[in-house]
Amino acid sequence: MTATRIEKDSMGTMEVPASALYGAQTARALANFPISGQRFPRPFIHALGLIKRYAAQANLELGMLDEQRAAAIIQAAEEVMNGQLDEHFVLDIFQTGSGTSTNMNANEVIANRASQILGKAVGSRAVHPNDHVNLGQSSNDVIPTAMHIAAALEIRNRLVKALFDMQETLGEKALAFNDIIKIGRTHLQDATPVRMGQVFSGYARQLALAIRGIERAQDDLLELALGGTAVGTGLNAHPQFAARVIAAIGDHTGLEFREASNHFEAQAAKDAVVAASGALKRTACALFKIANDIRLLGSGPRCGIGELLLPPVQPGSSIMPGKVNPVMAESLMQVCSQVIGNDAAITLGGMSGNFELNVMMPVMTHNLLQSIALLANASTQFSLRCLQGLEADRERCESLVEQSLAMCTALAPAIGYDKAADIAKQAFASGRTVREVALEQKVLSTEELARILDPRPMTEPGIPGKTR
Repeated sequence: MTATRIEKDSMGTMEVPASALYGAQTARALANFPISGQRFPRPFIHALGLIKRYAAQANLELGMLDEQRAAAIIQAAEEVMNGQLDEHFVLDIFQTGSGTSTNMNANEVIANRASQILGKAVGSRAVHPNDHVNLGQSSNDVIPTAMHIAAALEIRNRLVKALFDMQETLGEKALAFNDIIKIGRTHLQDATPVRMGQVFSGYARQLALAIRGIERAQDDLLELALGGTAVGTGLNAHPQFAARVIAAIGDHTGLEFREASNHFEAQAAKDAVVAASGALKRTACALFKIANDIRLLGSGPRCGIGELLLPPVQPGSSIMPGKVNPVMAESLMQVCSQVIGNDAAITLGGMSGNFELNVMMPVMTHNLLQSIALLANASTQFSLRCLQGLEADRERCESLVEQSLAMCTALAPAIGYDKAADIAKQAFASGRTVREVALEQKVLSTEELARILDPRPMTEPGIPGKTR
């Protein structure tokens, strides 16, 4: 038998484990929502602790809270921030849409821990979860504030760094591969030549634009709902409370958080979260394209395209000896698919601002933070275990260029589209190259053909064989 104690809330009494720091409201929610087993992630719990810590400090400075209780709450909230009390945050993501259950989970844990710090019994309410820890706050402004803080910090501390590192690696490959000429492909069919470095410069640019989009979206996350309390009016909060808390959080984190310019928007809508998720979806689309291209260009090793040589990181088959698969690309592509799915749920959540409150905040929080973490982790691993060791097969690339029927594109300005198309058809039917057929038909002099069919000038603007 597990030892228990009795805690109470406005609905009556509840039995909770004696070792638990949470109280009756958390216990009720624990009974109501045994849905997924998924809890709020560490960055969100950290953000909750951060808010409660500086709320206590602000309330002390404003004369709303006595020094003894404030000091105990600050210490307990810092323990929440640092992860020392994570085992007491027990609630499922799929709960009340305002996140009230988790806000009260934090209030109860901090109140009971603060009571301990003061030498009082857990459950004694020497520090009250609502009257003291939640002073000047509502779940309706705390939860959206924690959403924004957690996401903004994770974007800065993890995601942007991972994407910058990946962009840098792609840029390095663009330089290393810049003199390797390969065949271009459009519609999965042969197209005119391109340098492998140009292809990788395109990938690097995709990431640069994705990062820029994320940073723009992050700026909107810096606007915080705290101070609006229940419906955005600020009822029961000191007029200076929110500004003080937000300034202190900004100093602590180094991010320029600011109070919402309109609290009714900040609590009724979660458009900034939708926009942030949209930026993550854009990033996922870019990463999926890059990873998919690389795995296809590395297909083979003998019967595929084989222009890229992917570093082998693990055996690829339980039945085919020696097989090696593009597992890092596949992992990243699966992450991108999950992020795109998460965005769909966040989009639906963003539509659920009913009157003065959005009621999908827990699942939006979960999906947004999961998307950030997945993209950061997968980008780091893809860079480390695929991109850094990636090589190009120069001989294979150049061989495919010469075999391509798209080489006839350079002939069109000199001999006309129809004649060039006829040469391409003859080359395909006979299994010869465009160069061989053109030489046989003597459409141009040998010297002029050599100049026009040189693939290197085809990778730059201009008309082959003429002044560029």
